[in-house]
Amino acid sequence: MALLPLLVFIVLYLVVSIILNDFYKVPIIIAFLASSIVGIITLQGRPLKERIKIFSRGASSENMMLMIWIFVLADAFATTASKMGAIDATVNLTLRLLPASMLLPGLFLAACFISLSIGTSVGTVVALTPVAVGIAEQTGSSLAMIVALVVGGAFFGDNLSFISDTTIVATQTQGCKMNDKFKANIWLAAPAAILVLVAYIFIGQGVHVPEYLPEVEWYKVIPYVAVLVMAIIGVNVLIVLFIGILLAGVIGILTGSFNTIGWMGAMGEGIMGMSELIIVTLLAGGMLALIRHNGGIDYLIRALTLHINGKRGAKFTIALLVILADMCTANNTIALVTVGPMAKEIAAEKGIRVVEGVYLGTQGPTFETPAEYKYFRMIGADAVGMSTIPEGIVARHSDIPVFGISVITNEAHDDYAEDYVNDGDDVVEAANAAAVKMTSLFTRIIETL
Repeated sequence: MALLPLLVFIVLYLVVSIILNDFYKVPIIIAFLASSIVGIITLQGRPLKERIKIFSRGASSENMMLMIWIFVLADAFATTASKMGAIDATVNLTLRLLPASMLLPGLFLAACFISLSIGTSVGTVVALTPVAVGIAEQTGSSLAMIVALVVGGAFFGDNLSFISDTTIVATQTQGCKMNDKFKANIWLAAPAAILVLVAYIFIGQGVHVPEYLPEVEWYKVIPYVAVLVMAIIGVNVLIVLFIGILLAGVIGILTGSFNTIGWMGAMGEGIMGMSELIIVTLLAGGMLALIRHNGGIDYLIRALTLHINGKRGAKFTIALLVILADMCTANNTIALVTVGPMAKEIAAEKGIRVVEGVYLGTQGPTFETPAEYKYFRMIGADAVGMSTIPEGIVARHSDIPVFGISVITNEAHDDYAEDYVNDGDDVVEAANAAAVKMTSLFTRIIETL
């Protein structure tokens, strides 16, 4: 029964779409709505009000809300920059800067940069394909090759983009920093892009840039460059996108691309373009919370990891899980929203997670109250404990080097269910479960001394 909502979604969306031979016949938002309703109905042992509360907490979790904030700002920026003329400016600048024989690699680089800047491969393809068709006609080049060039560059850029919806979902569900994901991904994507670029250089030797190119409005590229630079150096993504929107809006108004009302209209158009994804994200978060509460997530993880030994097997399982979800939903982002939390738990199950944050020490020996948890969160604490801090102070006072490890044994929330009682049993259970890993970790540390 715990997995019934997931089965309803698969049948209603995947099976029906296969039967009808059309994945757009049944709106995915309806499939998620139906599965969420089934999840609320089948959750046993709690009144309806409490079931809805569990669903709502899952839908409105911190990660979900942050993702939605990023979705809203990312598409507002992308649409504003596009309306301002940044895409055409980027293409023209690329073609101007490169030698005539570098037309094909130049168009590939333009597709890469635009997709990297606006965070959408499909949007880049839509924007650049008319340009590519015109270039093919003027140069006598193969239309299929020119379009393939645009598609390849678009997917490369989207893969590395800081404002891509897939990147946003992937990093937020796994608790990963965007610039760390960029650094890891570039080692996978860059070699392929370089090989393709070299191939286009040789293929494009007989191709020449059209004699006439529009004047380059280089200042219209500034928002893209600013967003890219700020994201790479680690500026908070919300600040990055806000500044990007502001730059694109000011430049658009100063150049006459639009007025203030037009700027607002562009932002609104971009935000509305994300409405379906936002609703799906909320429904998926709520549905997964119901499944988790009913024990379905734990069952799936146990089933998936039954024969897995080590991190490599866990990585393979996570990749397979995402592939299957992608095949079922025909959408990368929705697949990540759906299985992202499960992937994170599989990773945690098979490896020791290392995270950074602020540790707050309390006197104890009593557990903290919900009011205290709320206060600690407000002042910036990521973890709370009764130990480590006093020992660390004494050790440093005695000039003894300190290496401390803490096990997170319970979640510090200020929104517990009304019937929740922290009697200490969960804490003891969590500590016992971590004992094997801690023993292994300390053994390895001692061996290196």
